[in-house]
Amino acid sequence: MASRRQFLKTSGVATLGFIGLQHWLNNNALAGTSGRPSVGYGELIADPEGILNLPRGFSYRIISKQGERMDDGLLVPGLPDGMAAFPGRNGRVIVVRNHELGPDRFNHGPFGEKNQLLSKVAPDRFYDYGKKAMPGLGGTTTFVYDPRSGKIEKQYLSLAGTARNCAGGPTPWGSWLTCEEATFRVGAFDGTAEKDHGYVFEVPASETIGLAAPLPIKGMGRFNHEAVAVDPHSGVVYLTEDRGDGLIYRYVPNTPGKLLNGGKLQALAIRDQKSRDTRNWKTLESPKFPLREPVAVEWIDLTDVESADDDLRIRGFSAGAACFARGEGMWYGNGEIYFACTNGGSNMTGQVFRYVPSAHEGKNEEKKNPGKLELFAESEDKDILKYCDNLTVAPWGDVILCEDDKKPFVVGITPDGNYYKLAENVGFDCEFAGGVFSPSGDTFFVNLQGAGLTLAVTGPWHASR
Repeated sequence: MASRRQFLKTSGVATLGFIGLQHWLNNNALAGTSGRPSVGYGELIADPEGILNLPRGFSYRIISKQGERMDDGLLVPGLPDGMAAFPGRNGRVIVVRNHELGPDRFNHGPFGEKNQLLSKVAPDRFYDYGKKAMPGLGGTTTFVYDPRSGKIEKQYLSLAGTARNCAGGPTPWGSWLTCEEATFRVGAFDGTAEKDHGYVFEVPASETIGLAAPLPIKGMGRFNHEAVAVDPHSGVVYLTEDRGDGLIYRYVPNTPGKLLNGGKLQALAIRDQKSRDTRNWKTLESPKFPLREPVAVEWIDLTDVESADDDLRIRGFSAGAACFARGEGMWYGNGEIYFACTNGGSNMTGQVFRYVPSAHEGKNEEKKNPGKLELFAESEDKDILKYCDNLTVAPWGDVILCEDDKKPFVVGITPDGNYYKLAENVGFDCEFAGGVFSPSGDTFFVNLQGAGLTLAVTGPWHASR
């Protein structure tokens, strides 16, 4: 008899550990006597190349590799992470891609192992030049992809001098907000760091080779940033914090779409539940945060948001904000904000929350009609979902999650709570990162982070059951 893990690998769908075994049985009963799952794309087929297992009818292409020469003369950096895709000219796709590199990761950086290509970029184009000795090696690259040929036509460094750019989020006005998951300060790295780190930067989605102005959006706070999502209706920006006791933030800009013009940073709190702990860890004495029960929220104003002591989350929690377990991926879709908490839940294997903004989000009227927060999913079994990280919302409405594990899957969750496997990394001991669909929905781009690879996955996406 096949093991339970083998069954889940090949079945392509499960809800056990989320909604319960009976829901799983009922869901599959609806599929008819064939026993085929009613969601997802079916079993994952072994890849002859031993890299990526996908459902039948799907294929992948490795389109970018760490160390390849880019069109600006620099090298494709390693540790690719969060991404977003934008429409380009004549059907092309523009993808902006993060790289989670600190200043000491020379062997993964765009300038070579000894930073021998550093002179190709003027010092004033860096956020932190690191006194030339240890410049920020994170930042972003941009590539232009032609779905007809299945190849990248152009790629280049698009933000320089930042550190550990983990995730971020697209804006409705055609740019990428990239986040530093780092909080080191001036003088770090043996005195070479010239700037404080822990900010969000904006990178236009452009087909023209060139570097974005390295301007930190300081009003969004200085903390261990992970991801952002923008509500196109209000212009409000939501932010996650990758800390075991992190907060969920929102930035209400003075001028929507003009984030450098200042705004108000706030932290999410559960109405009538001061300093609520949502993590559901067994070691905690706080009551369990319920599954699929929306609760009203309020937002607490924060001060001293540049937080020299990196204590913004501590001060926010003391003021009544809710606490979350490593907030990571975040995405706007279906008129809602979804975000993952990597080690939340009773088994510390992951949670996914859903926030429904108020019709008056960010305005005084929202007090009468507040936004609602819901624990959308909580993993109780690693074979179903483990350590969810980056996420996106598919064109057909499912939440698509990248697992942060040595042998990870890409996992889909339908709006009504059914789960399926979309891809399995069998080639490298590293996490999936940055999964995102092209504007047409025909291509799914995803990174194998530790391997330094970006892949394009195509197939019959319209056939989702």
